[in-house]
Amino acid sequence: MAEHTLQCVVVTPERAVLDQTVDFVALPLYDGELGVLPGRAALIGRLGYGELRIRHGEQTQRYYVDGGFAQVRSNVITVLTPRAIKSADIDKSAAEQALQAAHGITTTPEAQDAQLKAQERARGQLRVAQRATGAADAHH
Repeated sequence: MAEHTLQCVVVTPERAVLDQTVDFVALPLYDGELGVLPGRAALIGRLGYGELRIRHGEQTQRYYVDGGFAQVRSNVITVLTPRAIKSADIDKSAAEQALQAAHGITTTPEAQDAQLKAQERARGQLRVAQRATGAADAHH
């Protein structure tokens, strides 16, 4: 592999979602976004719910990832996540329904925590879908 590229591998429990050479990866860490270019120092990070963005040349791919972990080592980015959905495959109406359902009244701290996580997931999916639509509309 050339030293000015990265290898990005995305794996879920069911399958390998992606394994390709790219120029840049933006990871949705739990505490903010991290951009990775070739030559990045090794790290392991905890992922949040959000957009994994991959750029190769002028083409950008977007995925919603549902938490997990990412490892950057020797220009290889490995993403381990329970779920990765390509932006075009996100069901916006299902995400909107999930967001509405997550606004009910809760009675226990555990239920409230689960409700907040459901809201974060639904909002994350909607953001990825909307950015992908906006990018397609702008021909990027």
